Amino acid sequence: MAEIVKDPNCAYCMQGELAAKFAYPVCEMKTGFLYVFKEQSKKGRVILAHKKHVSELIDLTDEERNDFFAEVAQVARAVHKVFHPDKVNYGAYGDTGCHLHFHIVPKYKGGEEWGGTFEMNSGRTILTDAEYEEMAEALRKALKEV
Repeated sequence: MAEIVKDPNCAYCMQGELAAKFAYPVCEMKTGFLYVFKEQSKKGRVILAHKKHVSELIDLTDEERNDFFAEVAQVARAVHKVFHPDKVNYGAYGDTGCHLHFHIVPKYKGGEEWGGTFEMNSGRTILTDAEYEEMAEALRKALKEV
């Protein structure tokens, strides 16, 4: 991978306090950083943010894109293993925060927003740091097994 350019105003680039406002760190992967999304109305929702500060998939080389999608799939397998959703939704947004990242969102039949698009950040379900760490540790373990 080429030299990684960082934007000092980007939460995904700078991590730490900026990212902590909405995400809890899980681990560093080959192409990105995995976080538990703090709004957990869909239990197990995570974000995989690419290490490079790029806005679009087309800003990656074919190899970088393929490696990133392989990790998106690996994370989805871990989410299935830990949280047993009926379906996983994927979202790549960022109109205002232009850093390539994917929301990997477990959905449950009969659960919130089943059959529809997931809300970005409802704020309805916020957990404690201990609960986020428990989820993160389960995901770390599952990532080694999938």
